[in-house]
Amino acid sequence: MFVELIATIVAGIGCAGIVMLINRTIGNRLPKWLTPVAAGLGMIALTISNEYTWFDRTKQTLPKGIQVATKVEEQSFFRPWTKLWPYTKRFVAVDTATKRTNKALPDQRLADLYFFGRWSPVNQAPVLFDCANSKSALLIDGAVFSDDGSVANADWQAMPTDDPILKLVCKT
Repeated sequence: MFVELIATIVAGIGCAGIVMLINRTIGNRLPKWLTPVAAGLGMIALTISNEYTWFDRTKQTLPKGIQVATKVEEQSFFRPWTKLWPYTKRFVAVDTATKRTNKALPDQRLADLYFFGRWSPVNQAPVLFDCANSKSALLIDGAVFSDDGSVANADWQAMPTDDPILKLVCKT
């Protein structure tokens, strides 16, 4: 976030400098207000560019085996251009390289999910999926594995059968 702030300030200074250079080259014929306007427009343009390129930049840095399952696009009244071109604000990725199965319970998969947000830290959570019954259980508090591999005290939640996370985890 700090780096983006510095980059935004540098973009504003750069755009103002370009206008000042053009003004000096043409003999100071441009109005004086054009320099701060150019600085402001440069900073706004960089900020918008960072919002729209965040998802692709973050996705490219994901390690091998971590795949994006779903993304959430946002539209905002205060950003009218997002009504035409929404931007990705957050997404969920699945660590398919380390997903685990139990031979005693072949329809269940244990996978780590990673939750990414534009201005939030990355969160990781182990989730157990029942592929046959389209449900999942977050394994953070109270879930205990028994000797046969089944989970006791799991809070199972129903999922739609076409859920992209469920499809990605249950894909063999």
